[in-house]
Amino acid sequence: MNDPFVAGFVIIGGLLAGIAIGMPIAFALGLVSIGALLLGFGPGMLGILGETFFAGLASFSLVSIPMFIVMGAAVASSPAGRDLYEALDRWLNRVPGGLVLSNLGACSIFAALSGSSPATCAAIGKMGIPEMVNRGYPKEIAAGSIAAGGTLGILIPPSVTMIIYGIATETSIGRLFMAGILPGFLLTAIFMAWTIVDCRRRGYRFGDARRFSLREKAAALPRVLPFLAIIVAVLWVLYGGVATPSEAAGVGAVLCILLVVVIYRMWNPRPLARVFRDSLRESVMIMMIIAASELFAFTLSSFFITQSIAGWIAALEVNRWVLMGIINVFLLVAGCFLPPVAIILMTAPILLPIITQAGFDPYWFAVILTINMEIGLITPPVGLNLYVINGIAPDIELVQVLRGALPYVFCMILGIVILCIFPEIATWLPNAMMGAAR
Repeated sequence: MNDPFVAGFVIIGGLLAGIAIGMPIAFALGLVSIGALLLGFGPGMLGILGETFFAGLASFSLVSIPMFIVMGAAVASSPAGRDLYEALDRWLNRVPGGLVLSNLGACSIFAALSGSSPATCAAIGKMGIPEMVNRGYPKEIAAGSIAAGGTLGILIPPSVTMIIYGIATETSIGRLFMAGILPGFLLTAIFMAWTIVDCRRRGYRFGDARRFSLREKAAALPRVLPFLAIIVAVLWVLYGGVATPSEAAGVGAVLCILLVVVIYRMWNPRPLARVFRDSLRESVMIMMIIAASELFAFTLSSFFITQSIAGWIAALEVNRWVLMGIINVFLLVAGCFLPPVAIILMTAPILLPIITQAGFDPYWFAVILTINMEIGLITPPVGLNLYVINGIAPDIELVQVLRGALPYVFCMILGIVILCIFPEIATWLPNAMMGAAR
């Protein structure tokens, strides 16, 4: 495999084959990397495999990932999601399609708490989908809106995906979080606007017949506001330079657990043990992918594959927006087959010098890349959120979930176009709060 492009084709083909037969992504990355290195360079490479594998985990910033996962798991395993949903429903029940808007709003807030799309889909979907179906909403709208709303979990800070991007590209995690705030609100607004239009088109011209008094609306807030305060506090200490992401994540996780115990009286150690068990499982999965991706990146670099691809893209004599279009198409296709963590770890280090050389802001690009990853979460064949929704609502066929989520794919593409026309939506807040990026 002297030709880098032939070697790349064989290695990527082996990776896709491993994923196609159901092999976990971390194992597929690791086995393909070890096999390629042994075939290409002989047994002498075995001596550095372990060192390279563990080098991928030798970053203190990675401590923030399990802490944010604990933070989200504590909320997901308590009635906090139900209360959040109920509060939004009371405030939006007179708006056309108000129940769908309540679910989208709950998804955006819960996403900020958990930073995880599957967790957001599962927590809000378990309550929202049956309620929407019972009130006469079509199943595809009920399921599709939750699947799409759950994707906001990897954009709205604190986002695990943004942390991984920051580690992979050695960019500021605090600035990345800040860059995702306004685009997150933008996507939520686009989702809600489409929902209102679609519900009016289908005949849902009025909200729920029940009217809630101001007192009833206010009564739903006390259990929700403390969790929102944690989000604000975590973001404030990050942006204010008071604490590192790892420190902020640790404090946020402890506060979420304490709030869950105090507000919902979860004194029994069994549900708390479940929180830590679920957090440990997801954290280990992500860490394994990170370590295996480091080994995979080393393999690609050893065969000069990454250097050749970067050189080929850089040599394209095209307008920089055409270049960005090519990169977006590549990310969209990759997102249909691979999870966001794997894509970011494999592609971000390669693409970052290319997009910065073309004059694009790396933090703006992080938002564009993340939205592309969101699209992959609701498109087959991987489409993780589609399967999560199908799992918690098995009476709704996968085709119906996909049909309901498809309009939101076009909403995300519209969001990318808007961000390309007005990149300041992503760059203004971090520049205003932290100064211009160097």
